[in-house]
Amino acid sequence: MSRQFLAEGGSITLSGGGYTIVGVVAVVALAALVIGYVLLKEVLAAGQGTAKMQDIAKAVQEGAAAYLKRQRNTLAIFGVIVFLLLFILPADDWNEKIGRSIFFLVGAGFSFAIGYLGMWLATQANLRVAAASREEGGREKAMRVAFRTGGVVGMITVGLGLFGAAVVVLVYTGQAPKVLEGFGFGAALIAMFMRVGGGIFTKAADVGADLVGKVEQGIPEDDPRNAATIADNVGDNVGDCAGMAADLFESYAVMLVAALILGSTAFGVHGLIFPLIVPAIGVITAVIGVYITKARAGEGGLVTINRSFYISAVISAVLSAIAAFVYLPSSFRDFGAEFASTSGNPAVIATVAVIIGIVLAAIILKLTGYYTGTEYKPVKDVGRTSETGPATVILSGISVGFESAVYTALVIGAAVFGAYLLGGGIALFAVALAGTGLLTTVGVIVAMDTFGPVSDNAQGIAEMSGDVDEKAAQILTELDAVGNTTKAITKGIAIATAVLAATALFGSYSDAITKTLSGMGTGVVTGLDAAKSFVNEIVSPNTLVGVIVGAAVVFLFSGLAVNAVSRAAGAVVFEVRRQFRDIPGIMEGTTRPEYGKVVDIVTRDSLRELTTPGLLAVFAPIAVGFGLGTGALAGYLAGAIACGTLMAIFLANSGGAWDNAKKLVEDGNHGGKGSSSHEATIIGDTVGDPFKDTAGPAINPLIKVMNLVSVLIAPAVVQFSIGPDENAAVRIIISLVAVAVIVAAIVVSKRRGTVISDTPAEIKA
Repeated sequence: MSRQFLAEGGSITLSGGGYTIVGVVAVVALAALVIGYVLLKEVLAAGQGTAKMQDIAKAVQEGAAAYLKRQRNTLAIFGVIVFLLLFILPADDWNEKIGRSIFFLVGAGFSFAIGYLGMWLATQANLRVAAASREEGGREKAMRVAFRTGGVVGMITVGLGLFGAAVVVLVYTGQAPKVLEGFGFGAALIAMFMRVGGGIFTKAADVGADLVGKVEQGIPEDDPRNAATIADNVGDNVGDCAGMAADLFESYAVMLVAALILGSTAFGVHGLIFPLIVPAIGVITAVIGVYITKARAGEGGLVTINRSFYISAVISAVLSAIAAFVYLPSSFRDFGAEFASTSGNPAVIATVAVIIGIVLAAIILKLTGYYTGTEYKPVKDVGRTSETGPATVILSGISVGFESAVYTALVIGAAVFGAYLLGGGIALFAVALAGTGLLTTVGVIVAMDTFGPVSDNAQGIAEMSGDVDEKAAQILTELDAVGNTTKAITKGIAIATAVLAATALFGSYSDAITKTLSGMGTGVVTGLDAAKSFVNEIVSPNTLVGVIVGAAVVFLFSGLAVNAVSRAAGAVVFEVRRQFRDIPGIMEGTTRPEYGKVVDIVTRDSLRELTTPGLLAVFAPIAVGFGLGTGALAGYLAGAIACGTLMAIFLANSGGAWDNAKKLVEDGNHGGKGSSSHEATIIGDTVGDPFKDTAGPAINPLIKVMNLVSVLIAPAVVQFSIGPDENAAVRIIISLVAVAVIVAAIVVSKRRGTVISDTPAEIKA
C-alpha cells in the first residue's frame, strides 16, 4: 500500500483478522478503565484523618470544582465554534467531514473529562495521603496512596485514548486517519486551554501566597492565616492535576493520530493497526509499573518510582519486539512492488524504532532528575548561591535551565534523527513508531505527575490543620520534594512526545499537500525538477520568514502566559495584604481569613486570560498559511517546534531547580527557614513558578495544536494558492482576518494593564 496509491484515492479495508486485532485493542483499552476503577476504590478506602483535615480538604474540593465548572462553560463556546468551522474545511466526502467534527467533540470531551477526573481524585487523595503519614508505616502508606492515585488517572488516560482511536479505526477504516485529525485536535485544543487557565490559576495563588505570607509576614507556606492558602491548594489541582492530565492525554491522542496517518500511508492496513498494538502493550506494562511501586526501607521515594518506570519500560520493549515479529511481514516486498527494492526487515525496523522511543523516555527521566533533583549538583549549586542573595539564585537557576535544555534537546533530536535514518523509505513512520514506543510509558508517567500535586496538597492540609506530628510532617516534606522532581520529569517527557508527534505530523502536512495537488490534477514533479523545486522552497524568503514567525509565536505565547500570572498574582498580593491589615485577629489565629475572595480573584483572572494564547495558537498558522503559502507554513512549523522544544525545557527545568533549591534551604541548609538565604530562594521560586507550571507546560499542546491546524488547513491553502486568480483575494482576506483576530486579542489583553493600575485605591492604601 504505497503513498502514491493513497494519494490517488486508494482505500484501506480491514480483513476479519484486522477487525479482531483492533477489537482486542479496544477490549484492552476498556480493561484499563476497569483497572483504573479498581485502583480508585482502593484510594477512596484509605483513612481520611481528623475532622479539621477533612474541613480543609472540603474547601479545596469545592474551590476546584467551582473553577472547572466555570472553565467548562467557557471552553464549550470554543468547542461549538470549532465544531462548525471543521465543516468548512475540505474533505473527501460528507462522511469524513461529519466524522471529523464529531470526533473533535469526542477528543475534546475525553480531554476535559480526564482533566476533571484528575482534579476530583487529587482533591480526595490529598487528604488520604496526609492521613496515611500519621499511621504506622506512614511513609510507605502515604507514597502508595499518592502513586496509585496517579495510577487511576494514568489508566483512564491510556484507556480513553486507545479506545477512541480503536473505535475510529473500526468504524471508518480507510478514512480513519482524517477523522482522527479531529479527535487529536479536540484533545489538544482543550488541553492547551486547561493548561493555560489552570497554570495561571495555580501560580497566581502560589506566588501571591509566598510573597505576602512567607516573605512579608514570615509565616509558613501553608499557614491557615494566609488568605491565599486555599486558592494555592486549589491551584495545585486545577493546574498540575487537571491541566497536566489533559495535556498527557492529548499527547497520547495526537501521537496516535500521527502514527496512524503515516502508518496507513506507508503500509496500508499493517501501518494502521501496528501503532495501536504498541500502546495496548503499554496498558499492560503501566499496570505492572503501578503495582510494583512499593517503597523499601531506607530507600528514597524517587529511587522507588524510577525503578518501577525502568522495569515497565524494559517489559514494554520486549513485548513490542515480539508483537512486531509476529504481526509484521519479514520483507518489504510483502507491502507491494514499490517496496520491492527496499532493504531491511520491517519487523526489525519497527522494533528498533519503538525501542528508541522507550530509551528516549528513560534518558529524559535521568537528565531531568539530575537537573532538578535535590540530591544532585545543579540544585545544590542553586541552593548554595542563596547565601549571596536572590539575584545569584535567579542567575544560577536560569543557567541550569539553559544548560539542561541543550542536552535534552540534543537527546530528542538524536532520537528523531536515529529513527529517521533507520526508516529509510518509511522514515517518518519510523519516527512516529518511536513516539508510540514512548507512549508505552505514559500510564506510569501520568502516575508520576499526579504524585507531585497530591503530595504537595497533602503537606498543605497537614500544615494548615496542625494535626500531624514532626515525623509525619517530615514524610510529607520528602514526598513533596520527590513530587517536584517527578513533575519536572513528566514535563520533559511530554515535550519529547510533542516533538516526535510534531515531526510525524510534519510528514502528514506534506502528505495532505501532495494528495490535494494530485486531486487537482496538477501531478507531482519528480527527478531533477523535484530537486530544484525542493531547493527553491528551502531557500525561499517566505520559508525563512515562516521560521522566524514560528519561533516568535512561541516567545509571544510564553510572554502572554507569564504576564497573565504576574497580573493575577499582583491582585492576590493586594488582597492578602488587605486582609492582614483590615481584619483583626488573623495573625493571632482568632479570625478566619476570607479564603473565598482570593479563589474568586484567581478564577476570574485565569479564565479571562486564557483566551488570548488560545486564539494565537489557532489563528497564527492560518495567517501564515493563507498569507505566505505552504512553504512558509512548513517553515513556521519548523521554527515553532525548534524554539518550543528549547523554551519548554528551559522553563520547566529552571523552575524545578528553583523550587527544590528552596526545599534544600527549608530542610536546614544554608541557614534554614527564616534566613536571608530562605528569602532568596523563595524569590527564585516565585520566578520559577509561572515558568515551570504555566508557560513551559503549555508550549507542549501549543506545538501540537499548531501542527494539527496546519494539517487541517493544508488542502484549503493549496486550493486557494493554485486555483483561479480570484482565489488569491480570498486567501489574503482569510489571512488578514486571522491577523486581525490575533491583534485584537493581544490589544484587549494589554489594555487590562498591570495590577497596580487596576487595583482600587482603598486596597493599595
